[in-house]
Amino acid sequence: MTRAFTIKDVRVYTMAASAKAGTYFKPGVSNHWLVDSLIANPMSGYPKYREKRSSWGIGVLGALVVEIETEDGVVGVATGSGGAPAAWMIRHHFARFLVGQDARNLNMIWDQLYRSSLPYGRKGLPIMAISAVDLALWDLVGKVRGEPVYNLIGGLSRDEITFYCTGPSAAAVKAMGFWGAKVPLPCSHFDGEAGLRANVAFLTAERDSVGPDFPLMVDCYMSLTVPYAIRLAEACKPLNIYWWEEVLSPDDPEGYRQIKQAHPTLKWTTGEHEYSRYGFRTLIEDRTLDIVQPDVMWVGGLTELLKIAAHAAAYDLPVVPHGSGPYSYQFIASQTGAAFCEYVAASPDGRTIQPVFGDLFVGEQLPQNGKLKLSDAPGFGMTLADRGMLVAVD
Repeated sequence: MTRAFTIKDVRVYTMAASAKAGTYFKPGVSNHWLVDSLIANPMSGYPKYREKRSSWGIGVLGALVVEIETEDGVVGVATGSGGAPAAWMIRHHFARFLVGQDARNLNMIWDQLYRSSLPYGRKGLPIMAISAVDLALWDLVGKVRGEPVYNLIGGLSRDEITFYCTGPSAAAVKAMGFWGAKVPLPCSHFDGEAGLRANVAFLTAERDSVGPDFPLMVDCYMSLTVPYAIRLAEACKPLNIYWWEEVLSPDDPEGYRQIKQAHPTLKWTTGEHEYSRYGFRTLIEDRTLDIVQPDVMWVGGLTELLKIAAHAAAYDLPVVPHGSGPYSYQFIASQTGAAFCEYVAASPDGRTIQPVFGDLFVGEQLPQNGKLKLSDAPGFGMTLADRGMLVAVD
């Protein structure tokens, strides 16, 4: 072990209330399409919480930031989800497996974090916390070696990656130069026949706004049932939907088998709310999906994403991560599979390209006209912009 890679300190922060920075659901930002527009969701059956995802607390946990420093003073940094509870886990539980360890021992560190949290973990918050630690470690190793993360995981497989964009308006996405658009479904099965007609009308209008050949995807955000998804997909066949995403609860893999049997020629995707390679095993091996979409900031970090991708490769199943900005870009650039990535429209109105992590970092690369060539900056290529937006966790 050398000083260059030996971990000296682990620091964890949450975001100040005024900071316009963080992950998907940022504090300090009001009237954002992601949280304050009508989007079908698991709470759509409750009128009080149907209209806005912010009403039931989708962003209540907030973001966190992890810094890991070596004895030579090099610092790896990453942001993640889970806010104060996840930050507490890292500070008071996971830090013991990091301080004094060689940062290159990524597999062993991940395994120790996972196994030590089994009594209360396996999914959700603990895996989100592990994800943030893991990403900070990859950033650290890259910075010590002076290389971008994509060089640490196999090098570049392509000079450029292309993007589809998730936003509230397919026409706006097309105008920004992306190759395809994904729009959120407004109504769920709780809205009955009227809601079904409203969904078809909404998607018809979105299709009309971009023309017949522009790829149009639909994000259903865990809001539908098997019978409803089958009916909706049938009603929308004339619209040439490119794929249907996350139509069911993540706890219903059997449902995806039924949907695929009903519509074998349509594309079905899911995975952003699944955790670890164990959670993806059934989804991959059942061959009921056309694309798997783990979120590298939730699934267990890059270390776990690489294992999921290796498993999926044995089934010729594309892996296209959900969101996660530069963390996903580095992965996609290194892979020989799908050469495209998701950009989630970060601006409040979803009509301009802004940093995924808001004001948090210096160095976050942004797609231009739906394309991006990654820089050779070390690690993930980002450094903290302003420490004043951070709140230390003791």
